[in-house]
Amino acid sequence: MAIPTAPIVAGALVGGYLVARQTKVRPLGGAVLAAGGVVAGRRWMATSGPAGTALLSAVYLGGFGASHPLAKKIGAWPAVLTAAGASAVASWVVSDRRA
Repeated sequence: MAIPTAPIVAGALVGGYLVARQTKVRPLGGAVLAAGGVVAGRRWMATSGPAGTALLSAVYLGGFGASHPLAKKIGAWPAVLTAAGASAVASWVVSDRRA
């Protein structure tokens, strides 16, 4: 059985932030984010088709982008966890519960 995508996207968002913060190399954090997106995207395509994949990719990348201005209002960790949670819930609703 394949690993659900919800923990993959949540882990990639949290892990990418953690890697970027600890190493001070933002592109390295971006590589973690990209790797998680590729792994999840392949599974989304198989379970949800192109439309579901596009929607979930937009939520994933949109959450990443929105976490930056949100961090100025609520703090970095709460913003990252909010983005990770939103991506995980969307992944479960659109893709994982169908698998």
